Amino acid sequence: MKKDIIIPEVENVFLAAVQEWSDDFMEKVWYAYLINDSDFNLDSVMVVSKAFGTIDGEMKKTSILRHAFVEVPAVSVVKIEMIEKSLLVMNNEFMVTFFIGNTLYDKKFIFKANSLDENKTEEVPILFVEGVMVK
Repeated sequence: MKKDIIIPEVENVFLAAVQEWSDDFMEKVWYAYLINDSDFNLDSVMVVSKAFGTIDGEMKKTSILRHAFVEVPAVSVVKIEMIEKSLLVMNNEFMVTFFIGNTLYDKKFIFKANSLDENKTEEVPILFVEGVMVK
């Protein structure tokens, strides 16, 4: 029966973390974005995020955050959430689930611990700013 289950490959949909100035914090902070670089609208998008990792030899994890978007149009971007500075030393995981037509897609994206660094950036498609991407 497992052989009958078709799990479609997620293509041209990825996450990027971009540093932006925050007037609230009076410093640059990282924001996670969902990038839809495909020719299809993403419907009923659900993003579930959490952070986990070892700090001072002790396993830590955050609470789970959930974000829903009715639609993410083709070749567009949506801001998901801010990644708090204290979480940069942890793995930041984003589980993204969406429909294209009647087909359900899902993919897990992880920003590894300490990977969000100004020195590790590249140009993010569609946004045309420097950021760290996970595909």
